[in-house]
Amino acid sequence: MRCTIALLVWLASTALARGAEADRPAHIASAMAPIMANLRTAASYARTGNIALAQIETDEAVVRWKQLAPNESGALPAEQAEWPGFLDRGQQRLTAATGALERGDTVAAGRELLALRQAVHVLRRHNGLYDLGDCIFEIAPAMEALRVAAVRYGEQPAPANAEETVSAAGAFRDRLVRCNEWANSEIAAQGEFRRLIDGAIASSSEIAHAAMAGDGPLVHRYLIELQSFAQLLDFRYG
Repeated sequence: MRCTIALLVWLASTALARGAEADRPAHIASAMAPIMANLRTAASYARTGNIALAQIETDEAVVRWKQLAPNESGALPAEQAEWPGFLDRGQQRLTAATGALERGDTVAAGRELLALRQAVHVLRRHNGLYDLGDCIFEIAPAMEALRVAAVRYGEQPAPANAEETVSAAGAFRDRLVRCNEWANSEIAAQGEFRRLIDGAIASSSEIAHAAMAGDGPLVHRYLIELQSFAQLLDFRYG
């Protein structure tokens, strides 16, 4: 009887331990959430030249990053050996970003912040922690492809360049629709989110129509609008 009870106790404790281990990636994601908010806010301020505000955000990120305990390496079973290295590389990126801001080099600071956000994004995806913020983060390459196509079309409104703009606009729109589907019910119902995501989806269709109609100035206008939508989505929900 005692053996049976001991076995049951051991099985229960093992199950609890495994459950706690399974919950640890979510704990790490939760711990990184405010850091990611600091990073994207700092990047936004750096992009607009607000160095002092960017420094406040990076300073907070540095403090929070140091609070990520090295013994949390157990949180990511497949990456245990690399977790301390990931923290070290992140610290180096933050140090480089703060140094660049002190020099007034917002371009270098933005580059370091983006690299760190990308590293965290990859880590999250690898551990099945993908959410709306990750989806929003991933629209940047599609936005850049659309920007390049639209600028090329503005410089030379040839049919081939119009087709490239239409294709890039469609790819960007598909990304936006996907992110809209990733939004939970609370965020999906927010007026701000609806204004940004619906506006971006609508404008991505309109820029394609403008390109097909040969209206270069209208293409440029929608491009500026879409860049604003993308930046605001990243700032608020990335």
